[in-house]
Order: sequence, then structure tokens, then C-alpha cells
Amino acid sequence: MNYCKVILKPKKEESLLRFHPWVFSGAIQSIQGKPAEGDIVEIFGSNNQFLALGHYQIGSIAVRILSFKQIPIDIHFWVERIEVAYSIRKSLGLAGTDYNNTYRLIHGEGDNLPGLVIDVYAHTAVVQAHSVGMHHARSIIVEALKKVMGESLRNVYYKSESTLPFKANLGTEDGYLYGGEIEEIAVENGLKFYVDWLKGQKTGFFVDQRENRTLLQQYAKDRSVLNMFCYTGGFSFYAMRGGAKVVHSVDSSARAIALTNKNVEANFPNDPRHEAYAEDAFKYLEKMGSNYDLIILDPPAFAKHKDVLRNALQGYRKLNAIAFEKIKPGGIIFTFSCSQVVSKENFRLAVFSAAAQSGRNVRILHQLTQPADHPINIYHPEGEYLKGLVLHVE
Repeated sequence: MNYCKVILKPKKEESLLRFHPWVFSGAIQSIQGKPAEGDIVEIFGSNNQFLALGHYQIGSIAVRILSFKQIPIDIHFWVERIEVAYSIRKSLGLAGTDYNNTYRLIHGEGDNLPGLVIDVYAHTAVVQAHSVGMHHARSIIVEALKKVMGESLRNVYYKSESTLPFKANLGTEDGYLYGGEIEEIAVENGLKFYVDWLKGQKTGFFVDQRENRTLLQQYAKDRSVLNMFCYTGGFSFYAMRGGAKVVHSVDSSARAIALTNKNVEANFPNDPRHEAYAEDAFKYLEKMGSNYDLIILDPPAFAKHKDVLRNALQGYRKLNAIAFEKIKPGGIIFTFSCSQVVSKENFRLAVFSAAAQSGRNVRILHQLTQPADHPINIYHPEGEYLKGLVLHVE
């Protein structure tokens, strides 16, 4: 197939020769042809050397690389990429087991498919496009999923209204591309939960905290637990399984709190240890007493762009400072940032500043990151977005 050609400026091919999966608009010398947004284009160096194929898009990231080889981007391409990712998840014990049927199947650049996220909940794959090219490829992606996953796949839900570039004017609507079952209980490490992929955040659940929730369970015994920004309660019911005395879940969304209560009831029916509150996190923290000795701080991304990084770091500092002030002596804090633009160093500095402000002795027990089904492409370090610390506070 004949693709439009993107010609790079001299010396701008170096990042592609190191297999970085993005081409920035400032690196482009010229474009031969008139590619529409989302079209596949070929990329050449200034010496006319072929470098890669990728999806063209208007913006700072002009091309997201699909392949560094001149190959057809057809059904065989999509099946091969998804098969490799599926095989990895099976080897991790995440796919095809009764104990766990919830995992990320495709993690963008980490699985060599920039702009595409696919989370699996039992028999449903939730597809999220972050580029126009992946939006245009959604039908062939569904066909590839069906070929790879077979009868275990009953539904494919497309959830990209909020993730596609708004300037593209695609008129995107979320909805089923295959199947149509509305509600299903998924299983993570033996715990059941309802996933609201229709109206929930992201794809419906934060799959990336699975291993960190498991770690929290080990610390929960006989503790009073506060789960801030609880969303659908993931950390809460791991704490309950770990033997917590009491678990309080707080989120500003009444819908999230309703789903938290539903999930807790599915795992611990009529258990009086759990209470949930639909309330602003900062207001709750300010007014609470020193009632807790295990606090989880897992806020939504405070910074999605570098221009708000300073405000984000102030937010992390303020949030952690209150937790340091209020937690009981000997308490444990699980604190996180999921902002890609906040580096590990920036996040740790914000938490350090909060600890210093409190004047308390604080130890780092664990440094946390995203799990193996959210892999980081070694050529794309920007893919490491989840940072976490487990802290002991005297």
C-alpha cells in the first residue's frame, strides 16, 4: 500500500534509530502527500532512509510508531501484536484463571501499540483509543481480539469519548462493538467486584494497583484503615480480607461510593467493619481526628500537563502533610501519584517536604510502581507513570 511520507530534519532520526515510539512535530522537515489525521504514514530520514511506520496525528506528537519495519498493517499485524501481549498475561497467571480474570491486555507503548489501551474484565474487553489512528482501527482490533481470545471473549466495549483529541471532531460515542452484556462480576486475586465500564473512570477499574493492594493486605491486620479517593473500593476490601478492625472509604463521587458498597457487600456481606462516605477528600482529612493507623492516598492525576506540575506537587505535599499530621504513631501510609509528568524524584521530594513539615520520623518501607501487565517499553521511559511509597510513621 502507498502511504504518505514524512521526511525528518537532519539528525532528527536519532530517536527512531534508538526505537523511541514517537515523532514530534518539530522533527519533521516535510510531508509528501496530504495525510488525514489517523492515517498510516511512512517515516524517512533526511537521507531518504526508511525508519518506521506509524499513525499520523495533528499535535506535538505527530506520529506514533507501529513498526520499525516496512510491513503491512493488516489483520495479521494486529493478531500478532495482541497474541504476544496475551501470551505474556497468561504466563503471569492473569489470563484464563478462576482466581484472576482482570488484567490489562494492551498497554500502549509498553506493548508496541502506542495510543491503545485494552483492559479485560472476565469476558469483556474494554478498548480505549488515545489516538485518532487507533480510533480508525477499532473494527480490525475487535476482529483480532476475537481471533486471539476465542470463546473467552463475549463483549468488546469501546470507551474513548474522553480520551481522543477533542479537536479531531470524530463524534465518538462509547458503546459495544461486539456482544452487549451490561454487568458482570470480575475477579481479582479471588475477590469479586462489579465494574462500571459504561460510566466509570478510565476503563471502569484501576487495574494497575493489583499488586499494591495485595501488599496492603499484609499490613492491614488489626489496623484502622482510611482509604482516600477510594473509587470503587479496591484497597478497602483487600484491607478487610487482611483482617483490618475498621475500614473507611472516602470519595467525592456518590456513584463511586455506591459501587464501593456493592463491591464490599459482594465479598463481605453484612460486615459492620466497613463504612463509606461521599465527601471531599481534603475536607474529610482536615476534620478527622487521629483515628487511623493505615492510610491510603491514591488521588487522581493532579497533573496531566507539565504547565500545571508546580500546582500538582503542592497538592501532593498538602495531602501527605495532613496524613503525616493525623496518623497514629506506628502508622503506615500508602501514598501514590499516577501523573505521568510527575517524576519519581518530584513525587518523593513532595512527600519528603510533607514529612519534614510534620517533624515526625518517617521510614520508606517500599517503593512501588505499576504491575507487569502495564509494561514499560525500555525505549520509552515515559511509560513509567505510577509511583508509590509505603511509609512507616513514628
